[in-house]
Amino acid sequence: MLHELLLALVGYTGDLIIDEREHHKSLGIHLSPDATVSDQRSFKLASDISFIDPSERDLIDRLITLGFYYRELDRFATISRNLSWVRSADVSPLDRSSELSNPKTEKPSVYRRAIANGLVEILSVYRSAVLQIEQKLLSETIPILATVTQGLNKFFVILPPLYELVLEIERDDIRGGQLLNLLHKRCHCGVPELQACIQRLLWHGHQVLYNQLASWMVYGILQDQHGEFFIRSTFRQEDQDVEYGSSISDTSEKLSRMSTDDTSLTDWHLGFHIFLDMLPEYIHMRVAESILFAGKAIRVLRNPSPAFQFQDAVYNQQTKKGSQKIHGSSGHVPIQKEPLGVKMIGEELLPQAEADKIENMLLDLKESLEFHKRSFECSVDSIRAVAASHLWQLVVVRADLNGHLKALKDYFLLAKGDFFQCFLEESRQLMRLPPRQSTAEADLMVPFQLAAIKTISEEDKYFSRVSLRMPSFGITVKSSQVDLPKTKTYIDGSSETSLDGWDGIALEYSVDWPLQLFFTQEVLSKYRRIFQYLLRLKRTQMELEKSWASVMHQDHTDFAKHRNDRMNCSISQPRRQRFRPMWHVREHMAFLIRNLQFYIQVDVIESQWNVLQSHIQDSHDFTELVGFHQEYLSALISQSFLDIGSVSRILDSIMTLCLQFCWNIENQESSQNTSELERITEEFNKKSNSLYTILRSSRLAGSQRAPFLRRFLLRMNFNSFFEATARGVLNVVRPRPSLPVLNQQ
Repeated sequence: MLHELLLALVGYTGDLIIDEREHHKSLGIHLSPDATVSDQRSFKLASDISFIDPSERDLIDRLITLGFYYRELDRFATISRNLSWVRSADVSPLDRSSELSNPKTEKPSVYRRAIANGLVEILSVYRSAVLQIEQKLLSETIPILATVTQGLNKFFVILPPLYELVLEIERDDIRGGQLLNLLHKRCHCGVPELQACIQRLLWHGHQVLYNQLASWMVYGILQDQHGEFFIRSTFRQEDQDVEYGSSISDTSEKLSRMSTDDTSLTDWHLGFHIFLDMLPEYIHMRVAESILFAGKAIRVLRNPSPAFQFQDAVYNQQTKKGSQKIHGSSGHVPIQKEPLGVKMIGEELLPQAEADKIENMLLDLKESLEFHKRSFECSVDSIRAVAASHLWQLVVVRADLNGHLKALKDYFLLAKGDFFQCFLEESRQLMRLPPRQSTAEADLMVPFQLAAIKTISEEDKYFSRVSLRMPSFGITVKSSQVDLPKTKTYIDGSSETSLDGWDGIALEYSVDWPLQLFFTQEVLSKYRRIFQYLLRLKRTQMELEKSWASVMHQDHTDFAKHRNDRMNCSISQPRRQRFRPMWHVREHMAFLIRNLQFYIQVDVIESQWNVLQSHIQDSHDFTELVGFHQEYLSALISQSFLDIGSVSRILDSIMTLCLQFCWNIENQESSQNTSELERITEEFNKKSNSLYTILRSSRLAGSQRAPFLRRFLLRMNFNSFFEATARGVLNVVRPRPSLPVLNQQ
């Protein structure tokens, strides 16, 4: 009886202590060695035993439940530690994916295997306790049940909760980060012995986590064959095969067709993401994002573009000769380095000493017996800072970020005003006609290249990256509309569509690795949006100036031609008086456009550029730099009112009215033109008054635009003209008799 009890305590039943499930074999129910954990306690004392008192029977039944728990925990550990899923390299990926998609196939888990190793440690302590009891009972004559109960009493608070834990893991198929989360929750209990055991299990689970973190944050390699890490590849083949039924070979073929630069960009922007289902709750989202960034940064540093490797090798050779050049306007002088082979560029971007430093941080965490959240977060922040610093060195210093930022300011923000002034003058006659959908872009290339020849020096190494684009605008233009005099036929209700066809002019900027990490397509699209707005504004300002020059030239020509003809002079004088109010309107238009242009170029762009430059000088963190640049672009868009639909629509209407006014005032012979000019004048006054009213509203006064917006309003309303007009005290057009009043001014 003693030996059968001791054997039952380590999971082996016999004639006196039986497993009730053994009696179900005749019904075809058989528990195989690899079956899941049983959820029914089946160890019982045989019912036909009559020589045991009921009190002793109850005590034995209570003791042998420990044997049942032991057997089920040992079964779970054996199944989880089974390495039969490790296959040879000749197994095809398709066969492996078909097995993974089979619901009957047990999915392997490195985290469960780690937990199983911890369970084996705990069960070995239990087995040692049973062995000690056996030795004690054989050597001394002492009460059997009392000795067994006294020796195993502490396991009554350990094995049942562990059994419930394992049962939950099996029932809910918990693995990976979810398993760590479950263990972390179970650690918070009031039983010291149980807490120590679960902490030990959690320690084993964290060993796997730290190994995955080391692979990701030291080498940039994602070691996660079974989808248990909270950093996940977007292109995981197992997920694609099981969930979407796609072919691994198709994915591999697509990736193989991608260039190294494309692969690097895809990795950075889309290749990896945080899988929230596997993120333990005690790891904050901010920390997980830092881990994701650090791994992606290490991948970039360890896998530079071949083109960049070649350029950097040439750069190293030049620096050895002693030629130091300041890149762009950044003020940074490249550090002289010994020329290295192309294969060593990756190691130079991330020195081995830095990689060892990261590895040692993770090793310290791994060797700690308990998980300390603060220490973990501090180490992750330190690793992220190391990765961000070296990525900053790569992008800002080696790739000349500031030079490219200056180029984008020159061309997308119109800082090179002479170039765009020349371009608009060269293309002015072309833009008088609606663009032809098939050749609009080619037509623009001629004035674009002429402006470049006249204003861009050969030393400007960034202009070659700029290209002009004319997106599809969906306008059908008749082939007969080619001569300039016919432009007046489009000054009707449909003129707005044809005239605004040129508003689609856009620039593109060619960016090499690794600057694509900084200048994303989203960033470049914001630059293009601002460029189109500024170009239209400059075009409007130029047309207002050209119209004034044209009208004055015509007026002086008429005066010189008829200066000796008193009759003609008497006729031309009323004509001059008739159009003088329109010259006042043109001046009002030019005043508004000039002040808006000055406000955007000086108060907005230049001030924000200076703020960005100070941030670049002070920051040595790549992510901080990306944030500062986003703030820079957001400030440009918001302070230029592009994010306020009502204001941007009014400004678009004002610029359209200004262009219509210019083209009409140059063709001022007919009375129909006079009425059209009056209509344009009336609309302009309405729009300008609405603009002033909105800009001085309380909603905008409290926003971040307020300091610079007040300057703009002060310039516009320096003599209270706009304020008086907005209040209705002075109206230029309505009522119509107000026109002669302006003639006397």
